[in-house]
Amino acid sequence: MARICEVCGKGPQVGNNVSHANNKTKRRWLPNLRRVRALQNGQVRYIMVCTRCLRSGRVVKTA
Repeated sequence: MARICEVCGKGPQVGNNVSHANNKTKRRWLPNLRRVRALQNGQVRYIMVCTRCLRSGRVVKTA
C-alpha cells in the first residue's frame, strides 16, 4: 500500500539524519495517515487520509 493521502496527495519526504559528528544517513518522514470510512464520488469506501485533511474538513466521514 502506498503511503499517500488520497485527498491531497501528500507522501513521504526524504532527508538526512545528521549526527553530532556531522555524519549523514538517509531517513524518511512519513505522513500521518488514517484509514477512514468516507464518502467519495457518491460511494462509501475506506480511504487513506492524512490527519490535516481530516482536521480541515476536506473529508466527509460516514457513520
